[in-house]
Amino acid sequence: NSYMLLIKNGLVHDAINREPYIADIFVKNGKIALIKKKTANMEKANLHIFDEADADSHTDTIDEKIKNGEIDVIDASGLNVYPGLVDAHSHLGLDGYAVGFEGQDYNEMNDIVTPQLRAIDGFYPQDETVRLAREGGVTCVGTGPGSSNVLGGMFMAVKTYGHRVDDMIVKFPVAMKCAFGENPKICYKDKGNYSRMTTAFRLRDMLHRAVEYDIKLQGAAEDDSKLPPYDAKLEALLPVVRGELPLKAHAHRADDIFTAIRIAKEFGVKLTIEHCTDGALIADDLAKEGFPVAVGPSFGHASKYELRNKSFETPGILDKAGCRVSIITDAPVIPQQYLALCAGLAVKSGMDEFAALQAITINPARHLMIEKRVGSIEAGKDADIVISDGNIMNSESCLKYTIIDGKVVYHV
Repeated sequence: NSYMLLIKNGLVHDAINREPYIADIFVKNGKIALIKKKTANMEKANLHIFDEADADSHTDTIDEKIKNGEIDVIDASGLNVYPGLVDAHSHLGLDGYAVGFEGQDYNEMNDIVTPQLRAIDGFYPQDETVRLAREGGVTCVGTGPGSSNVLGGMFMAVKTYGHRVDDMIVKFPVAMKCAFGENPKICYKDKGNYSRMTTAFRLRDMLHRAVEYDIKLQGAAEDDSKLPPYDAKLEALLPVVRGELPLKAHAHRADDIFTAIRIAKEFGVKLTIEHCTDGALIADDLAKEGFPVAVGPSFGHASKYELRNKSFETPGILDKAGCRVSIITDAPVIPQQYLALCAGLAVKSGMDEFAALQAITINPARHLMIEKRVGSIEAGKDADIVISDGNIMNSESCLKYTIIDGKVVYHV
């Protein structure tokens, strides 16, 4: 793939530097190859398309290649250029558009403990919601099962463009979904899970068993006859108990958040806190603990008791306390294409605007452990870029281009 693209003269909000700047962005082979900031005396300068290592052996300039028709050009003068937006927590592609409850594929309701389930096996790239996501500037999402089950299965990070999920994956798995609070209680109250204490026990029990399974596997390293019987659920939990894969903990209420932290510390496993509805009540504690938090969905009706404190003020309060905050839609709870609007509502409710931008770009990329590829405009990263005629977090702005892996996938 030798496709080349030049985005000229846009106001770049790279999600790393607080202040935006005018720059040209050169894209080659699906990656950001070069970012050239503009100054008053640089407007007419030719840009070399190759990195320093290649500069001596190549004399062609971008301007020459444009004249030869080898490079496509987007003139972004007067427009805002952002990294492709990233949502750390959704069910995109697993909860289909206009399919009803029987068509959903994000919960296995026959078993309360299903760590062996894989998001990749339920994702439908042709679903209408995937198209709508990229048209809203969302280029990469964390998506997967849950949150009916104590253990729901493995999340993945996936781009929002493509016809085959195998070719859309950025990373799989990125997390193991677990859930606390009302969802497991409501869904399994007649199937042996009536209280929060039982939910915590079920998670602990599975982690204990996974640790024992791992010890037996290690003990059989030199002797296959000592191998324990294969167990798909425990196999799926090995990366968790080995500290390679975080628990992605659905937790709204303050006590559920602390239970998730307690169990993570008990087993020495990684943890991300998802939803974090009561976060404002315990912001200093969460900042001290240091676990990444993903806040949302904050829009709409409080449909159950544990959502009574949900507010767009929460992301800003957590950010000011020192937490690393991502803003999430939990799509389709909030349709994926309104991720930027959620950030704008957080700003309206007191969040710093740059922090809000980071909460839908680089922070969720870090949350999903894919920040080396997406989440900011930096040389070497995937060319996932969105171009807007105004502030992308303002509902009055119009998204002009969505670019994924260097390819224009949406244009108005």
